[in-house]
Amino acid sequence: MAQTEKPNLAKYRERMEKSVTALKEEFGTLRTGRANSALLDQVSVEAYGSHMPINQVGSVSVPDPRSITVSVWDKGLVVSVEKAIRNAGLGLNPVVEGQNLRVPIPPLTEERRRDLAKLAGRAAAGGRAQRSARRHG
Repeated sequence: MAQTEKPNLAKYRERMEKSVTALKEEFGTLRTGRANSALLDQVSVEAYGSHMPINQVGSVSVPDPRSITVSVWDKGLVVSVEKAIRNAGLGLNPVVEGQNLRVPIPPLTEERRRDLAKLAGRAAAGGRAQRSARRHG
C-alpha cells in the first residue's frame, strides 16, 4: 500500500491569514458614519520634498465617534496635511485649530450608504483569495 503524504497546511494557512488581513485593511479605509483612525492611513502628505504617510508627520486620534484629530508635529506642515486630507477623495473637510486639525465625520446619506455597500462588495470580492487558498489546501 502506498503511504499518503500529508499536505503542508502552514503555507495555505499563511495565505488565508494574509487575505483576511488585507480585507480588514480594505474595510478599515471605508468611510462609514463612525470615526476610525484607519480612515486616514491611505492619506499621503507632501512633506520635506517627498510624500509621507500622515502618521509620520503627526499623531492621529479619535476623541469621539464623530471626529478625528490630527496633531501635526511641525507647524509648517499644517497646511500640507489639510490639503492632503481634502484631496484624498474621502469627502472630509478638516478644520485647522492651531497646530491641530479636527476632521468631522459627516453622517451618511442614503446615496452614500448605497455607494458604501458597493465598495464593500468589491472589497469582499478581492478577499476571495481565501477561497482559493482553502480549495488548494
